[in-house]
Amino acid sequence: MSEAAASVRTMARPAPKERPSHRCSECGLTVAKWLGQCPECQAWGSISEVGASRVPVRAGAVTSAARPIDAIEVEAATSRSTGIDELDRVLGGGLVAGAVVLLAGEPGAGKSTLVLDAAARAGAQGRRSLYVTGEESAAQVRLRAERTGGLNPHLWLAAETDLAAVLTHIDAVKPELLVVDSVQTIGTATVEGTAGGVTQIRAVTAALVAVAKERGIATVLVGHVTKDGSIAGPRLLEHLVDVVLHFEGDRHSTLRMVRAVKNRYGPADEVGCFALTGGGIEGLADPSGLFLSRRPQPVPGTCVTVTVEGRRPLLAEVQALVAKSALPTPRRAVSGLDAGRVAMVLAVTERRARVQLAGNDVYTATVGGMRLTEPATDLALALAVMSAAEDRPLPDHMIALGELGLSGELRPVPDLQRRLNEASRMGFRHAVVPLGSECVGPMKLWPVSDLSQAVVALHNMRRPPAPRQVGLTLAPPVTLP
Repeated sequence: MSEAAASVRTMARPAPKERPSHRCSECGLTVAKWLGQCPECQAWGSISEVGASRVPVRAGAVTSAARPIDAIEVEAATSRSTGIDELDRVLGGGLVAGAVVLLAGEPGAGKSTLVLDAAARAGAQGRRSLYVTGEESAAQVRLRAERTGGLNPHLWLAAETDLAAVLTHIDAVKPELLVVDSVQTIGTATVEGTAGGVTQIRAVTAALVAVAKERGIATVLVGHVTKDGSIAGPRLLEHLVDVVLHFEGDRHSTLRMVRAVKNRYGPADEVGCFALTGGGIEGLADPSGLFLSRRPQPVPGTCVTVTVEGRRPLLAEVQALVAKSALPTPRRAVSGLDAGRVAMVLAVTERRARVQLAGNDVYTATVGGMRLTEPATDLALALAVMSAAEDRPLPDHMIALGELGLSGELRPVPDLQRRLNEASRMGFRHAVVPLGSECVGPMKLWPVSDLSQAVVALHNMRRPPAPRQVGLTLAPPVTLP
């Protein structure tokens, strides 16, 4: 074949077709072919086909010239207080201009009350705030603000469910703080789907983030959660925002906790405590006493420990009840604890400490609606179960800290000094800790290496102190007449 014919044949060959790609609607991962499960976020049925377009990327205009890092002003990233100390603790000092915060929680937990209070306090500081509600009418929000004392002329209110209308309100009010309650109720006609769908939430959030960054508006988006507690909508939603907060609380308790899951401007493991009352929501600077039972005398089956929520040590009480079972398979009921962890601690307690649990129902719970998941509470749970099985209370003013292994050994726990300082501040005098713990303070430490030594330490604690030997001066004998 001649060179001319080969070149003609090469030129006549059709260009390869551009194959469409597939994208996950949850995390945004792009793959070459369709898959039933996303390999990145493990979501089922979230990958759909998108058109493939290969456009060459060329150099374009820049928004601002690159500068040395020491020439960048830091004033733009300075946070301003919200007026709520516990919320400032979680945010890392306050709200940053241009930052987008996503606050998610269960219905009725108090999210709207908290963000309305934050917007009202910002208005009291002279900062113009815009509260956009898509779930309630403007009159309903006004009544809540009147009940909580949040009426302020610098707080603007709008009831909208369309993204274009929300952007129009932003242009008219020019707020420094924007609150959208909730992002699942806002929709746009530029994309397909109904409000609250994956495509709609992604488009609405992206538009609000772009406006917040362009105009330097601190934005708070209220979000819903699914049945399993995760944020409703695509996983990409958490990547678009700067701060992700989870609003937690039990319906039967007034305690509410705001936990930082992601924070670009502060610690990502901080927790704020609040109390939801009829007059609004109030911050709790010292919530340790909420998780302890007040009783004149110690009772069997209770043990106090110290857990660390974020950077804050909190005293918590673990309760256990061991009762004779009439069922072929005894019950194991758990409330406020991890069921798998409780099953492991019960097995270790029965095997290593010779506590008879077979044929008995075991109920374990926490006080005040607190949830304990860290391993540092294993020793307190084991001692509470032992106390309930023996029907004998533990020594008063005592705490227990330690992670329990399968062989019964105790492992050290982090932040032990901070935990002991908090317990000492609350009036506790004795602490059973893992062997090798070096801490200073007014508390008496009982270092133990395993669960059997912890039993010996409890026995020594219960033993009354030996009487002090005091020299006696005998009176001289008396001579009777």
